[in-house]
Amino acid sequence: MGEAKRKSRWWIRLAVGLTAVCGLPVALMAWAAYSFSEAGRPQTVDCADAMEFARGRLPAAAEDARCTGMHWQDSYVTVDFRMPRTGVADWLDATCPGAVPDTPCDEDLCREIDYGQALYVRVKVVYEDGGTALVHLTSFDV
Repeated sequence: MGEAKRKSRWWIRLAVGLTAVCGLPVALMAWAAYSFSEAGRPQTVDCADAMEFARGRLPAAAEDARCTGMHWQDSYVTVDFRMPRTGVADWLDATCPGAVPDTPCDEDLCREIDYGQALYVRVKVVYEDGGTALVHLTSFDV
């Protein structure tokens, strides 16, 4: 009777071992496929977090703010909002100190700032009718 008991335990250990050896690679491939399917998919993020990532802050007069982020190997954040045209230059100076004009610029104002290999920020401003400005900020790290 003791001999039969040992055999059954041996087969159980073999089955568990094979499941672990074969199941782990399959589980890792499933996780990688899921991660890859989510890669680069824009998702809505909190605008305060998005601006913190870009090392700035939304102006107090910002309206209609929409913020998205994409993450996989790099992080990419976009922030779009409207603000009064008169405050754009002051906000740009406060948000992007040391930013240089981006040329060529198809918009009314363009600024870019490079924080080395860690972060890059680009701001485009389009003046709209009624004294407002549409601001589009993109930021990514590598």
